[in-house]
Amino acid sequence: MSRRASLPGADELFRRTSSPDRAPEETREEVAKSLNLQVADPAPASQPVAERPVVQEKKGPKHDEKVTFYCTADDLTSIERARLELRAKHGIGIDRGKIVRAALAYVLEDFEARSEDSILLRRLSR
Repeated sequence: MSRRASLPGADELFRRTSSPDRAPEETREEVAKSLNLQVADPAPASQPVAERPVVQEKKGPKHDEKVTFYCTADDLTSIERARLELRAKHGIGIDRGKIVRAALAYVLEDFEARSEDSILLRRLSR
């Protein structure tokens, strides 16, 4: 007995799925119908193009640089809890990276404004 799996041949994989007694026009209509089902109209036809509301997604700045840093499991859990709370209580769906960038911007802004009394200097001086 062979241990090889029995696989279908090319004839079985690439066989014609329509019956030969069908007219080519019927097949074309079915293809056209299936293509029409896959394409959705972006806005109702009753509204003219000029009156359709413009939907703009909020996108942050493009990130050209990447940095990797290590954190403790507790730090990561805290970031994840903050992300979930922002989504659940405030309706803000963001990723952990955006939270880290916001926190970094806050700490650096505080450092520039208060230098000697900044939270960054206090945390690093411990």
